[in-house]
Amino acid sequence: MNGIAVELLIVLVLLLANGVFAMTEIAVVSARRGRLRRLADDGDAGAQAALDLAESPNRFLATVQIGITLVGVLAGAFGGATIAESVEPLLARSELLAPFAGQIAFGLVVAVITYCSLVLGELVPKRIGLGHPEAIAMAMARAMNRVSRWCGPLVWFLGFSTDTVLRLVGVRPKGDPGVSEDEVRVLMQEGLRAGAFHQVEHEMVSSILDLDQLRVHDLMTPRPKVIFLNRDDTHEQIWHKIVVGGHSYYPVYDGTRDNIVGIVSLKSIYANLAAGVQVNLKDLVVKPLIVPESLNALLLLENFRKSRTHQALVADEFGSVVGMVTLNDVMEAIVGDIATAEERARPSATRREDGSWLADGAMDIDGVAAVIPGVQFTHSLEFQTLAGYVVKQLGHVPREGEFFKAQNYVWEVLDMDRHRVDKVLITPADRFRPPSAGAAPVTAGG
Repeated sequence: MNGIAVELLIVLVLLLANGVFAMTEIAVVSARRGRLRRLADDGDAGAQAALDLAESPNRFLATVQIGITLVGVLAGAFGGATIAESVEPLLARSELLAPFAGQIAFGLVVAVITYCSLVLGELVPKRIGLGHPEAIAMAMARAMNRVSRWCGPLVWFLGFSTDTVLRLVGVRPKGDPGVSEDEVRVLMQEGLRAGAFHQVEHEMVSSILDLDQLRVHDLMTPRPKVIFLNRDDTHEQIWHKIVVGGHSYYPVYDGTRDNIVGIVSLKSIYANLAAGVQVNLKDLVVKPLIVPESLNALLLLENFRKSRTHQALVADEFGSVVGMVTLNDVMEAIVGDIATAEERARPSATRREDGSWLADGAMDIDGVAAVIPGVQFTHSLEFQTLAGYVVKQLGHVPREGEFFKAQNYVWEVLDMDRHRVDKVLITPADRFRPPSAGAAPVTAGG
């Protein structure tokens, strides 16, 4: 029995050696190259060795197969020749089995060794390798490199033979294909299900991957909604358009809107105002970036980066300006609509107990028409917001307390943020009470 125990121990060691080779093979193949490369860049020798193996599959796979084949042959030969001889006398004690004891012993030993080889030498090690690929690859890579060097000539011959057969059947070995976009999407989806990523992260990555399919035409503010400034506009005209527009950038034209001379930012205009300098558009305009409307959003971002600007005019195939696009438009395509601090702080319109509405001056006129019963607006190039409508009706930058009557309502300016209409009180005309005895409303159309 002691002899059988020793023989079984030798076979078990051979099977475990087979498992080490199988586990290392699946670990190196499954390990994430990006993580290995990052660890190798940090000075991890094991990661560098694993990366070398992963990038030389011919040499690595040949080494593994040599080890697995050699161990398998030794385990089979030793088991069949040695253990079977030890088992045969035990079976020969039975009169029923004695005539076939040699054959039964050999078959039984082969079956047990095959089962143990599959479980202990293949399945269990590979499951372990799949569960911890990077750690195992880094732990075993240097040992595999040494085995590869010891078996150098044989490894080279097997690699050469493999390449020769592939060429004969018309298959050319390919290098590492890298990571595809579809693989990134699948990884993000799996990470979302596993809880590694939040829903918003998944949506943002998906939006970024879709940028090359999104055209500038889909992002831009179309020309009818762009507020243009005339280079020769007076100080009052400029302020009127800025209050109406509520944008951060304005195209500046000379003579006609087809003759764009540049773009001016609201920030530069405010800087002049703060310094007490009269606004002169000729001194503030900067050369515009012009992009085709067919350009995709990814290339638009690259254009913004190269030109160090955040806005561009959009031209059609004939060279005519058809709109304007900003970096904020691209960001909204990735993360969704970006609300301003004011939009987050309060609702656009709130109905009060007395039947009036308190509305934000930045509210879109379509939103106002949807909320206030009986109110309709004729779309105009001159205004798109409630503030713009109020300025248009009054004919000047309003002061707090000014009001006018239109569409069976009285529109009263409750609050001004410097030159911008911040809040408007909209009251049914039959319920309105003037703030002072001498105040009289301006009657205006819709």
